[in-house]
Amino acid sequence: MVREATGSCILQVGFGIELYAKRRIMMKAIMVMFDSLNRALLQSYGCDWTRTPNFLRLAERSAQFENCYVGSLPCMPARRELHTGRPNFLHRSWGPMEPFDDSMPEILKNAGICSHLVSDHQHYWEDGGGTYHTRYTSWEGVRGQEGDPWKERLCDEPDRRSVFAGKKKIWDIPLFKAMNTHDQTNRKYMDCEEKTPQAQTFACGLEFIDTNHEADNWFLQIECFDPHEPFFCDEKYKQHFDGPLHGEDALGADWPPYLPVQESDEVVQTVRNAYAALLEKCDASLGKVLDRMDQYQMWDDTMLIVCTDHGFLLGEHGWWGKAAMPCYNEIAHTPMYVWDPRFDCTGKKYNQFVQMMDLAPTILEYFGQPIPKDMMGKPIRRILENNESLRDYVVFGFHGREIIVNDGKYLYMCAPEHADDPYYEYTLMPTHMRARFSCEELKDWTVAEPFSFTKGLKTIRCRCTGSTVGNATGKTPSRLFNLEKDPGQLHEIENPEVVKHMKELIRQYMVETDAPKELYHRYGIAPVKTEV
Repeated sequence: MVREATGSCILQVGFGIELYAKRRIMMKAIMVMFDSLNRALLQSYGCDWTRTPNFLRLAERSAQFENCYVGSLPCMPARRELHTGRPNFLHRSWGPMEPFDDSMPEILKNAGICSHLVSDHQHYWEDGGGTYHTRYTSWEGVRGQEGDPWKERLCDEPDRRSVFAGKKKIWDIPLFKAMNTHDQTNRKYMDCEEKTPQAQTFACGLEFIDTNHEADNWFLQIECFDPHEPFFCDEKYKQHFDGPLHGEDALGADWPPYLPVQESDEVVQTVRNAYAALLEKCDASLGKVLDRMDQYQMWDDTMLIVCTDHGFLLGEHGWWGKAAMPCYNEIAHTPMYVWDPRFDCTGKKYNQFVQMMDLAPTILEYFGQPIPKDMMGKPIRRILENNESLRDYVVFGFHGREIIVNDGKYLYMCAPEHADDPYYEYTLMPTHMRARFSCEELKDWTVAEPFSFTKGLKTIRCRCTGSTVGNATGKTPSRLFNLEKDPGQLHEIENPEVVKHMKELIRQYMVETDAPKELYHRYGIAPVKTEV
């Protein structure tokens, strides 16, 4: 059954296309967003040892994007891009939505289109994420992921044992100890699958679909913290990925630290298997959404986007995690699937560059809403409808770290040439991930003139100390890779002409984003010429 309303649109009927003059399909959209989803471990992207049949089923039913890349890293910077459709990392590290930010779900809400968030992503409830979930028409939060300060068992002593040598050395760091203690406590309240945050999150999302599938004008965001570490998972999924280590030899193997790999090959494989088990659980949850799409014939009238904020290193390049090390493709090259009922994109694969910032204009365009001028992302419709390219290269990174550019052949990690140069946070919401800016940080703040996207507002300018997620004041080398010959980024190359070209692409990007002027010298980028 195809549901129709007034307007004009192309309707998908089975596997054919029909044009209905002066009619349009009912507008509904679902986005399923995972955290730390490693593209290389999905069957539809070529993995041959994990179990992800529903991701494969999705790829056979929708468009799969082969060159989706991150923008700003990590979690909340990526979500700011999801809302605003523009990069975050050149001006700001981890922080809230700003007063001058355009927010895609809030634009929908103000237009009378319901935007509903369901999430167990515990960073939404912290200082650095507290202005995101309130942009939606309605929202539901599920507790207990990672070190979420949810439950207390004050008489219990935390277990410090771990297969990771590095974790033993940082146990007494207050934040690290608190997160691990809360995690061990939270798990005691998850004695069956139905009580796990992922299961509860998808149950809430499915309830929304069951209740509202016949209604018009809604956007549902089901956002799952898994497969982010720790890779806590139900036994029924672990049975397919057993070992090689067990019992005390595998204690703590489901939560790798963001440190160099110091462990044995057996530990590395045990960690990878723990991730794979949780990935299978994510796949099963995704399958329930696909089942609802089938049950209610929602492929006829509902957009579906499945994506992630970034990937994760599981021992590749000698690292665990995503923040302290170079941003290799295991972190930056991400999966994305899109079904748009207006176009026949069934089972198609697209090689055009897409990024997180493209999702805000994509969803706004789908609902017929104007795209704010400050959004730099572009609607993915252009690819699905006309096979256009949205951009010739992508740029991404962590605030204060390498600015990375990929033009399809080469990838260049441009580290600061003058790492001792100061760099700054530009904000009107001075909070970090879990805390407000300190008095020490704020005592020397200055007023910054408006940027092109701050709606004429001046901002607070605070010097970075390197204490926030992704920041780095130390000296790191630049790196150049030929992705055509070395897709695994195993061998750095030297080519001054290519470096010059890639730095010019970065300069163009900095001009387009109205990057802070001090960054040009810090990264050795030719400054913008101004007319006298």
